[in-house]
Amino acid sequence: MHGVVESGFRVEQRPLAELGAIAAEWQSLADRALEPNVFLEPAFALAAAPVLGRGVGVSLIWSRRHPARLMGFFPGRVERQRFGIALPLLVGWTHPFAPLGTPLIDRDAAAEVVSAWFSHLESRPEVPRLLLMPLMPVSGQVAQSLAAALAQRGGACLALDRHQRALLAPASDASRAQYLEQAIGAKKRKELRRQRKRLAERRALHTETVSEPAAVAAALKDFLALEAAGWKGRAGTAASSDEEIQGFMQRAVTRLAEAGQARIARLLIDGRPIATLVTLKSGATAWCWKIAYDEMFARFSPGVQLLIDATKDLLEDPGIARADSCATENHPMIDHIWRERLALEDRFMRIGPHPAFAFAFALERGRRAVIAGVKHLRDSVRS
Repeated sequence: MHGVVESGFRVEQRPLAELGAIAAEWQSLADRALEPNVFLEPAFALAAAPVLGRGVGVSLIWSRRHPARLMGFFPGRVERQRFGIALPLLVGWTHPFAPLGTPLIDRDAAAEVVSAWFSHLESRPEVPRLLLMPLMPVSGQVAQSLAAALAQRGGACLALDRHQRALLAPASDASRAQYLEQAIGAKKRKELRRQRKRLAERRALHTETVSEPAAVAAALKDFLALEAAGWKGRAGTAASSDEEIQGFMQRAVTRLAEAGQARIARLLIDGRPIATLVTLKSGATAWCWKIAYDEMFARFSPGVQLLIDATKDLLEDPGIARADSCATENHPMIDHIWRERLALEDRFMRIGPHPAFAFAFALERGRRAVIAGVKHLRDSVRS
């Protein structure tokens, strides 16, 4: 543990895996965060830590009043050989199951908390002055607070991999009522109704959504089974193919369900699930985290059918202001149903002057180009 006092705050550095003892204070911060991020709440992050958070440390920003209040939560990992040379980089913590990098910052003291964090990083000679924060909402309040604090201390920020993903964010109650009719054309709605009618012929077809922890745990098993039976199972990338990943998912989703922050929708035929959708929640934001369907029924679009049912539920929930699809850019399915967009980017920053900033940025761009080329070649071979 490393602790210092910065401009009215006490800042300490602790390993992510050791933060179970402050889960209550951590959750309190998440509940009043400037921007919610369910993937950094204790129920999710502590479940992920042993599997996906090795080597991750967290800068904790505490108020100095008594009792102390947690005001900022900034997780990251120092990567000393990211570029193959001695040019270390502090990288904000995300992973394939956490598609959002927004740190938790008290909404009433954002500027002060970010400034205290930067001062803390500058006070530690072992910490790089180069910082990469992945998957940051471009127009979010956290991104604005970071940019302002950088400008005040002569820092700089460059963007990488800017992209958009589908978002459900109706502008008004009136638009909620007409959302699906306006988003999906009449011809497509007619085709989906035809598919659903055929799917229901001589079979009991219905959608159910569960949120009670035991029911969520059981429904998650259905998701894992459907995913394993599909293309991810054939590619060896299904969650159930890795016991540690499967265990993490079960712990995270069950713990969130215990707090009323997880639900799973299932489309069933004669009681048999043919599509599942796992939705997580924090504050007024939902995340459609994982979806899977039975490929034997692909001609009936079971995933689309279930997503439309789930979208209706989200639109009718007054406690949900928006839902993040967690999908890839230009997703062939959800982009045609959810019409708003969430713009994200990776932010490459220097805290104050740094002579190797431009060089490091060029190395990072080159690294990404190589990775993209390898993925393209791999996908070409598979197809």
